Amino acid sequence: MDDPSQPETGAPGAQGQRLALDRAVILLGLFIIATVLLVGRIQPTSTAAPSGGSSAPTTTVPQGDAGGNGGGATTTTAPRPPTTTTTTAPKAVPNVPVMVANASGTPGAAATVTNRLQLGGWTVLTPVNASTHVTSSSVYYVQGQKSAAITLASSLGLPSSVVAPYTTAAPVSSIGTAELLVVVGPDLVSGGTPTTAAGN
Repeated sequence: MDDPSQPETGAPGAQGQRLALDRAVILLGLFIIATVLLVGRIQPTSTAAPSGGSSAPTTTVPQGDAGGNGGGATTTTAPRPPTTTTTTAPKAVPNVPVMVANASGTPGAAATVTNRLQLGGWTVLTPVNASTHVTSSSVYYVQGQKSAAITLASSLGLPSSVVAPYTTAAPVSSIGTAELLVVVGPDLVSGGTPTTAAGN
């Protein structure tokens, strides 16, 4: 008698298993192909935008198939904003005493510049009046402080060409313990706006 719990050892059972395996392989292959096609439509390849950004939106329309069928959904990307560059104000040189002398003829100009430099992190001494009036501002330095003087001039919005070594020809008779001297002229009073140092 045949036992129904025992699998058949004949060809029909092996052939059924083979047929199920073939179907599974075919379904797996179709699934992979469908996934690749679907991903290609969802995320089509795009070309790189020119550097500096684009001012108009970019629209990508996938191509239709060979049978003339439409490509499906379109993708629109927003334009990229232009790239900006941020500059940092010159950082104050700590522990370098700065004296400000008013040579502009405008009362209080040295005190105003001194306050702005102090807010910017500079070590400032009491402001003074210069012995003469000048037509443009200058920054003087004692030996070894040229780079600090250039940084100071830059923080005042002055070009490095106004930086010079301190001599007795400067319109201040004595700078005491100061290592940098700012001689405020009308250009710094009217148009120059000292900037504060970053982080101070």
